[in-house]
Amino acid sequence: MLEIPESHVLAQQLNETIQGKIISFVQAGQTPHSFTWYSDNPEGYDDLLAGKRIGISRGIGGMLETEAEDCRILLGDGVSPKYHEDSKKAPARHQLYLEFDDNTAITCTVQMYGGIWAFPEGTNDSPYYAAACEKPSPLTEAFDYPYFLSLRKEEDSRLSAKAYLATKQRIPGLGNGTLQDILFTCGIHPKRKMADVNEEEYHKMYDAVKSVLREMADKGGRDTEKDLFGQKGGYSTILSKNTLWSPCPRCGYELRKGNYLGGTIYYCEHCQK
Repeated sequence: MLEIPESHVLAQQLNETIQGKIISFVQAGQTPHSFTWYSDNPEGYDDLLAGKRIGISRGIGGMLETEAEDCRILLGDGVSPKYHEDSKKAPARHQLYLEFDDNTAITCTVQMYGGIWAFPEGTNDSPYYAAACEKPSPLTEAFDYPYFLSLRKEEDSRLSAKAYLATKQRIPGLGNGTLQDILFTCGIHPKRKMADVNEEEYHKMYDAVKSVLREMADKGGRDTEKDLFGQKGGYSTILSKNTLWSPCPRCGYELRKGNYLGGTIYYCEHCQK
């Protein structure tokens, strides 16, 4: 699933592979998927995008945005883009197909759910998109401790650490996946109430947000996700489906999992208060 590290890595890879190319053909919605969302009618994507030159791609929160002259292509959480050197070898099943003037292609497939939007610049009024564009990324210097402190409101004291970090678009692109190692690093249990997190612990939470996301991005994303070429990321997750029931790297106690707030959480009962 697309979160901050993956959108960052994929944007870099798109800039290295398709920037400057001209779109020759677009097909959207070729393989039906009940939980794929499009802008208006996906059959109109070819008319909107064909003939336009690809500009800069950027990761914005958990979304991936690519310029196509006066239009934008936006991929949301759950969308997996893949690059193909030979368009003839691209898979037949996909939710979006972009072919370029040099016979290379990008295909996008949706896992559980995801958005594939194409629209003229300035016409997307989604509040999720707006928040991702407006709020600073933890990968930037603008996301400093005073800013992180400004996110904390009195009414948030009732929230758990997981709900605080990963809901309400407080930090766009920080989701249930990257959350696990962040909370392990700062020693806070996902279910712990924010009312019980003191100032020193809150600063450690900030440090973990910055350092863990940066390491994930620098190492090419998490090893639970794949990049533009189908390769797993180089960051070895501490807490994920890959490490369940293995010994905690700190204390040696068996790592656990549970279901909480609509998703799976992983944790160490000894190291996370």
